[in-house]
Amino acid sequence: MKEYKVLTQKDKFWSQKFDPEMLEQALNAYAEQGWRLVSCATADIPGLGVARNEFIAVLERDV
Repeated sequence: MKEYKVLTQKDKFWSQKFDPEMLEQALNAYAEQGWRLVSCATADIPGLGVARNEFIAVLERDV
């Protein structure tokens, strides 16, 4: 049996930009708990005049 977790790292219009190092740290921390990255994608989310980019990672582990 598998368990899944969805992580997102957003480019926020009013604050910080996407940081690959923060994403790497998060993925490594979850890997220590037995999670494995199985898929990832990016999405453009429409906003008020400006779209924001969002990174989506899907993790899985055995239960």
